[in-house]
Amino acid sequence: MEQMTIADIVEATGGKLLCGDPSMEIRGFSIDSREGQKDYLFVPIIGERVDAHRFIENALQINGATLTQKHDEMESDKPWIRVEDTVKAMQQIGTAYRNRLNLPVVAVTGSVGKTTTREMIAWALSGEKKVFQTIGNQNSQIGVPLTLSRMTKEDEAAVLEIGMSERGQIETLTTMIRPNIAVVTVIGVSHIMQLKSQENICLEKMDIIKGLPEDGKVFLNGDDPFLIPYEGKLPFDTYFYGMGENCQYRAKEISQDEDGMHFVMEIQGEGSYPVHLSVLGDHNVKNALVALGVAHQMGLSVEKAAKALETFHGQRQKIVKVNGYTLIEDAYNASPDSMKAAFRVLSGMKGRKIAVLADMLELGEKEKEYHRQVGLAIGESGVEELYCVGELSRCYIEGAKKKNPKISAWHFSTNQELTDALKPCLKEGDQILIKGSNGMKLSEVIEQIDGTN
Repeated sequence: MEQMTIADIVEATGGKLLCGDPSMEIRGFSIDSREGQKDYLFVPIIGERVDAHRFIENALQINGATLTQKHDEMESDKPWIRVEDTVKAMQQIGTAYRNRLNLPVVAVTGSVGKTTTREMIAWALSGEKKVFQTIGNQNSQIGVPLTLSRMTKEDEAAVLEIGMSERGQIETLTTMIRPNIAVVTVIGVSHIMQLKSQENICLEKMDIIKGLPEDGKVFLNGDDPFLIPYEGKLPFDTYFYGMGENCQYRAKEISQDEDGMHFVMEIQGEGSYPVHLSVLGDHNVKNALVALGVAHQMGLSVEKAAKALETFHGQRQKIVKVNGYTLIEDAYNASPDSMKAAFRVLSGMKGRKIAVLADMLELGEKEKEYHRQVGLAIGESGVEELYCVGELSRCYIEGAKKKNPKISAWHFSTNQELTDALKPCLKEGDQILIKGSNGMKLSEVIEQIDGTN
């Protein structure tokens, strides 16, 4: 944060300064009492297990000021600000700081692919602008204000990712960041345990438009059956991207080779542009379409944006060649849609295809059925060997065997047992996909297989 004082924070939060210098300048947040700087504001968060108010004294040995919702009086040389709710106050500060910055902001949400889409949009815009983007996965009720605090007046555009785990959270975040352009990637089944249906998930994701100004723009995946019905229904300029004829930004002549993806982007009523990506998968073609579409609507050169995307590499799906075989390392997250997208990548690769899979978590009452559906996709993908860990992953095998009885499949109780069985079987030319929810810790398998780690 720049030029944000204690007095500004008191005004933004409606809080009360209990002690300390109101003119002190604050440059960032700390939510960990062991970290921070002398000009940071400590935010003690009350969690399910721990109330961080107990760590304020330790935090102030490092940080310059603190919020509190537990104290009504205090004597200290450092500022203490009494607020009703520390997380809400943090969001109010983030909102106030965002309102000081005059730059275009792109907000990205969706059940699948929002991180890669956000990264790709930022990469495309960076061909002509200094772009700030969400750091890591800070897309939550706490992560977004942390992200906003790191923006500066030197930034010429920002691409911010917003996520949710329950109803109402998208509206809170989009109101905080006030995007000029909103992007919705896919309506999947992530968080269906909390929201009960894909229809409810769609409603929550579409709340992203509530933060837009009157001249805001919306980009929607034109191949998603839950998003297509919004055509002509929104009070904003709306653009669809994808493979269908309904899309203003459309990909044609798509091909995949060892160098990545090749396609032609057709902009409705304007012309076509050849595009080459160094990453694989038709899902990344769609990510590139919206990245180029956003650049186009911001008045930037499509050619320069496409040139920038030639060197794009994301943090989610890492492809590593080691010991003569290829690893597709994608163990950060998993959902039915992202699983199927990964199999499409694998199916386009030459060599023996091996899938190493763990459970997809937090899918609610239909979790077994979702795993069986993924199993059917495995059976159709050309996978020859399937290694699974986790109770739900047994359903992968069930579905895969139903579609392709010849597939070789094994189930293991632990990641170590799986690794011990897999490593001796790997051969030169093999293509190995490793994917599962982060909580299943398939990174343990990757560390032992990937000689570059």
